[in-house]
Amino acid sequence: MTYQHILAEARGDVRVLTLNRPERLNAAPPALFDELRDALDRLDGARAVLITGAGRAFCSGADVAGGALDGDDPGTATHAALTDHYNPTLVAIADCPVPVVSAVRGPAAGIGCSLALAADLCIASDTAYFLQAFVNIGLVPDGGATWMLPRLIGRARATAMMLLGERVPAATARDWGMIHDVVADDALDAAALALATRLAAGPTVALGLMRRAIGRALDGDYAGALAAEAEAQRTARGTADSREGGAAFLAKRTPVFTGR
Repeated sequence: MTYQHILAEARGDVRVLTLNRPERLNAAPPALFDELRDALDRLDGARAVLITGAGRAFCSGADVAGGALDGDDPGTATHAALTDHYNPTLVAIADCPVPVVSAVRGPAAGIGCSLALAADLCIASDTAYFLQAFVNIGLVPDGGATWMLPRLIGRARATAMMLLGERVPAATARDWGMIHDVVADDALDAAALALATRLAAGPTVALGLMRRAIGRALDGDYAGALAAEAEAQRTARGTADSREGGAAFLAKRTPVFTGR
């Protein structure tokens, strides 16, 4: 399908979704997030998703200069944009049945920061930085940042990011546990695709169950996590990939997973 604001392509078993507004540092109007959500609904058999940005930025935030967040009542317009466009896409990433990787070059700011960190694994270029800039324009964090950042880096660091509005370089983000890894800028595209391809070659059903169990466990208690794991294991145990994994283990060979 052809989109206006993103590119969607298959790279083997990986669905690559590229934010494609490089002249605006991939500032995201509501329609861009709608296109991302549509593409996530059209995986066409893909077993992993890679989200990246065209040009020298991942995403500089919502496109506040595009007019979609203005009108006679900007507060109501912004609320509608979040409720009807941005937030449902972030929920779609959380509910995605396959692993999601993000590749960040340059700024991941505002809701672009939330989008990058919504992935299961975020890999960044050494040019990347993460920014909660809302305080600088008299707004509050959105895109799930107030939920996500304290869980990733703790309350003190998350509070500093939001209240001070200062850039967090990629290396610092890695050291804090905010992201998975940092690579040289010219190595980012290959490294991110290799990571997504590795995930796409894994036991797809089990990986999907894992990512959902992790998400639920963040808000649940220990006993609930144990029960959820048991249910997930029941499902995973009935897959062809589970049978292949067991056979490969006994035969002392590398398993070949098919995603079923």
